[in-house]
Amino acid sequence: MKLLARDQVAFGKGGNMDVRAVLEELAAEAARGDMLFPTHTEVALQVRRALEDPDCSSQRLCTLISTEPLLSARIVGLANSVAYNTTGTAVKDLHSAISRIGFSALRSMATAFIVRQMQEMPATPEHRALAARLWEHTTHVAALARVIARRVTHQDPEAAFFAGIVHEMGGFYLLSRASAFPGLLEAIFGVWHGTGESRIGRAVLQGLAVPATALDAFAVLWRGYLSLPPESLGDTLLLANELAPVASPLADLPADKHGGASADIDMQLGEETLHGILADSAEEIASLLAALRT
Repeated sequence: MKLLARDQVAFGKGGNMDVRAVLEELAAEAARGDMLFPTHTEVALQVRRALEDPDCSSQRLCTLISTEPLLSARIVGLANSVAYNTTGTAVKDLHSAISRIGFSALRSMATAFIVRQMQEMPATPEHRALAARLWEHTTHVAALARVIARRVTHQDPEAAFFAGIVHEMGGFYLLSRASAFPGLLEAIFGVWHGTGESRIGRAVLQGLAVPATALDAFAVLWRGYLSLPPESLGDTLLLANELAPVASPLADLPADKHGGASADIDMQLGEETLHGILADSAEEIASLLAALRT
């Protein structure tokens, strides 16, 4: 990877870090395809590529996934979660699990495997701790987005689940590279949201071949403007992000910022309030969280 020279970009006059220049270079680095992923995510990356083939079969995927036992176990776990196991009958084999959850959810789980492994990429214990909290936040957003899509915004739940899983990819990439720029994370607040988040996030997501519809949803998230009533995939993601009980460690907004929007949405939904919907879906949300974290 290309590193910034101290006297070229990373620092400006007086020795102060030029944060915007650093973020621009990191975005350019991601756009060039210079990103590195942990070596043990190779199978998950191959699964994602295989799913792009319209002729891809379940048997081919089973053969590929079975070489990564941890990913296999997580896919079976998702298939047996309350969210996907509507009959109460557990599946024990990978083929049955894939048949139950479908290729869209499989893509989400393969991507979740990649994102979770990125926790280990930061070079310092402090940055790894931030990445662990970012993953915890991500799992909440993904689980909430799937429920909100199905019950509130009437979007594709699987598209929302996937969007929730990848919505902080730019943040994970930032943390993986932060040790190359001492002081970057301390200087970044106020610049990350709306600037670095969108630039780096878009570059990383495009590198992962995320669909254009999802990129449009992330644009809504990065702008931070929620439509009332919420209707789009972007609204779904933004609402899930705001309602997540664990905030992103990269967030620079007050922790109590959610109450007004939630109250407005409750008023527009009528008898079935947002918080009522989430309470009714608590078991489903918990099962999704468990499947992502196991």
